[in-house]
Amino acid sequence: MQYYVHNSNLNQYTPLNNSHNRQQGAVSWLLLLFAVALIIVSVIISIFVYKHAYQKGYHDANKEAKIVTDGIEMNADGLKSIQLENEILKNEADTAKQERDITLNNLIELRKRIDELKITNLQLKQTNKLYGKSIARQGGIPLQIIGAKIEPLPENAFEYRFDVLKLAKDGKSRTLKPRIELLNSTSFVNIPVKPSRYDIAGVARIRGRFIMPEGFSPKQLRLKLKAGDENLEQIYNWKLGKRKNNIPLSLSEVPETDQRPIN
Repeated sequence: MQYYVHNSNLNQYTPLNNSHNRQQGAVSWLLLLFAVALIIVSVIISIFVYKHAYQKGYHDANKEAKIVTDGIEMNADGLKSIQLENEILKNEADTAKQERDITLNNLIELRKRIDELKITNLQLKQTNKLYGKSIARQGGIPLQIIGAKIEPLPENAFEYRFDVLKLAKDGKSRTLKPRIELLNSTSFVNIPVKPSRYDIAGVARIRGRFIMPEGFSPKQLRLKLKAGDENLEQIYNWKLGKRKNNIPLSLSEVPETDQRPIN
């Protein structure tokens, strides 16, 4: 059934369904515009949310990238600095390790040389023992002085060194008793000898130091030796040698007595 609407101006009737179609079209456009508006608003909201989330995430990430060490807050630059320091420390540690290995190798070589010297020393002792036995069977060696030396030290001190040789006929050792005296034209002074006794079966090295008595000027030094039934006396003129430039200022700075053989 079709309805008509009377139009007084035109004096005619207009179908009612045309007006209804126009209303439906307007509603459709409104819905379309509303949908477009919703899409635009959604995009704007999405952009805003993304921007806010990005800023918050960046802030949180930057905050998490900071580390507190010993109460000091450090960021990425601080971490790079720590990494650089760690690299430097690692290189120093590697260098120290290499130096340690070199030192250990040197110690190993030094031990080998010491062992070789010990073996050589034992061989020499064995050879000397064989020679000593052979010489003893031939009558031995009488008591004699094979080296003598006096050297000045700081604080008016002196060091004496005497190398004495004796080998008995039976090859056994004898007790050697040394005595040292300083002589001038009117008096003499006994020098304490420590140790006061030596075992001699070949070469004995008499070493020691003494302080020159204040006001005493020796002219000679006399060395008396007694070993078994043998006695020996030797007098040396006291002479000042050339001044040494390498003498320490204090007696405490002087090393132990020189045990090297006297040339």
